[in-house]
Amino acid sequence: MPGMVLFGRRWAIASDDLVFPGFFELFLRVLWWLGILTLYAVHRDKLDCAGGRLGSYLIVLLLLLAVVICTVSAIVCVSMRGTICNPGPRKAMPKLLYVRLALFLPETVWASVGAVWVANDMQCDRTVMNGILATVVVSWIIIVSAAVTILVVFDPLGGKAPHPSAGPSHLDAQDRGQLLSGLQTAATSVWETRVKLLCCCVGSDVHARAAFSSSAELFSTYFSDTDLVPSDIAAGLALLHQQQDVGATQEPDEVASHCPGPSQEADLDAELENCQHFMQFAAAAYGWPLFVYRNPFTGLCRVGGDCCRSQAPEYDLVGGDQLHCHLGSILHTTGLQYRDFIHVSFHDKVYELPFLVALDHRKEAVVVAVRGTMSLQDILTDLSAESEPLDLACEGIAQAARYIHRRLISDGILSQAFSVAPEYRLVLVGHSLGAGAAALLALMLRDTHPELRCYAFSPPRGLLSKSLHEYSKSFVVSLVLGKDVIPRLSMPNLEDLKRRILRVIAHCNKPKYQILLHGCWYELFGGSPDNFPTELDGGEQEGLTQPLLGEQSLLTHWSPTYNCGDSPLESPKYPPLYPPGRIIHLEEDGAPGRLCDCSAARYRATWSHEARFSKILISPKMLTDHMPDVLLRALDSVVAARVPAQGGPGLASV
Repeated sequence: MPGMVLFGRRWAIASDDLVFPGFFELFLRVLWWLGILTLYAVHRDKLDCAGGRLGSYLIVLLLLLAVVICTVSAIVCVSMRGTICNPGPRKAMPKLLYVRLALFLPETVWASVGAVWVANDMQCDRTVMNGILATVVVSWIIIVSAAVTILVVFDPLGGKAPHPSAGPSHLDAQDRGQLLSGLQTAATSVWETRVKLLCCCVGSDVHARAAFSSSAELFSTYFSDTDLVPSDIAAGLALLHQQQDVGATQEPDEVASHCPGPSQEADLDAELENCQHFMQFAAAAYGWPLFVYRNPFTGLCRVGGDCCRSQAPEYDLVGGDQLHCHLGSILHTTGLQYRDFIHVSFHDKVYELPFLVALDHRKEAVVVAVRGTMSLQDILTDLSAESEPLDLACEGIAQAARYIHRRLISDGILSQAFSVAPEYRLVLVGHSLGAGAAALLALMLRDTHPELRCYAFSPPRGLLSKSLHEYSKSFVVSLVLGKDVIPRLSMPNLEDLKRRILRVIAHCNKPKYQILLHGCWYELFGGSPDNFPTELDGGEQEGLTQPLLGEQSLLTHWSPTYNCGDSPLESPKYPPLYPPGRIIHLEEDGAPGRLCDCSAARYRATWSHEARFSKILISPKMLTDHMPDVLLRALDSVVAARVPAQGGPGLASV
């Protein structure tokens, strides 16, 4: 539901968000009250050592805590009432919070008095003094924690938000446009400040400032047309996951009619073997951090000597910081020698990704491997989501691809590689952000290297137009694991996810705390979603209580796109974009795994249509399926089950 309005401003917390923090505070307060009562009862005779002041301090503290406990209990009980979209039963919450906040004043005063008395009465019994000192410390801890909580739930835009009853619909067109423009400008400014604080160590060059602005505009645009707090989104995701598992999601028409041809089925095993081979290069591009993570017991020992080794002429390569550590891990991961590398760069700035160029004699290929997301600079490159002109992808990835293209051509790196091995074929690989950059780089180099191949592992979805997607199928293969969110991530898909969250929240007639509790249990241990106390599809439930706040009221609160009559899904600012090339999907066999399920998952490989990735799926593994080490293990298991052990040079033909 919309955030609570206190002191004339909106806060980033709803009236049904106080169940769990209230229970936690209640638990601490009751324990504290019982401890003080025990101290007073057991050591009552020793409290007169300071003229009775310490005894009076404990009595007043007991009474004050009793009032606080009663107030917090009332807050918890009221917060448990109603549903997300039915805040009516919780209308007394602001008054209770005013009372609770007012009680912090006597608590602060009494904690200060207790601190002074403890400091002046150190001649009393040590047990008594330690007990009272503990009460003073606990008092200040709770007071400071409350202050921190207020800062966390503070919404910088809350004071600028118009009240729903006096919202933009009551203004004429010109005033409404000015108000919405001012709100959008304020939101962008706030998000830009947040991004700069989070990325304070990135620097402030031209590219960084552009990335800050682009990221801020992305966040402010995405969150501008909803009136939900973070816990509402968490509850919506929990409900969507259960709804998703109740019945198989109907496949789009494109998927239902898509049947891989004989040539595709024939080369699936060969392409899987190629993916397994070249994924080692994509993993090697991450350098020593991923290598040590994959080899926690031996990784440091295996690359530690390279970190301390002085530079030798035999591998005089251009690099970044700690090149020798990275190069040692690259050699261990790929199995190549120093002389097989033409260029290794770990130069890392916004729009400038690390990459390596090597000679792969087994596959007779010049391999260019681009590193994926690993730094704040890479995250800013990911978040620069403005669409490029013509048919290319988002701005950040396109600029990163152009940077690598300039280095490869202008610096003569590719010329040097092909002067050593002129008969080899160019192969571009990458994972995540690196996969997107590699796919765009393949488009740029296609004219001069018509035989090139590209293997994009877990690429972002929002890369290519429909025509470029079809064109790239002849030389690009993408590999997606399970329900990985990144190959399904695009602005239209995010807008679709937002609407699904709003819809399922508006049609649910259960309290939020129940949704979150059952959602956590379901994510950890599974079970049948039909047994959970939720209305998973309100449109098919006859007895659903009509909510006080509907989906439209949650979506259209000061929404520029809604008031203009445009759907963000059809907005020219975010045209539909597609993943690169043909797609191999590694799907998990059997029931979906849970976070607490440590057993090894089994996967099967199929050629898949891009429409299968046109919707974000909710799963405990939607993030872990994107990790390169998880993808490597899954790929190894699939290839071991499908492809007999075989060697030999050559790439699968298209």
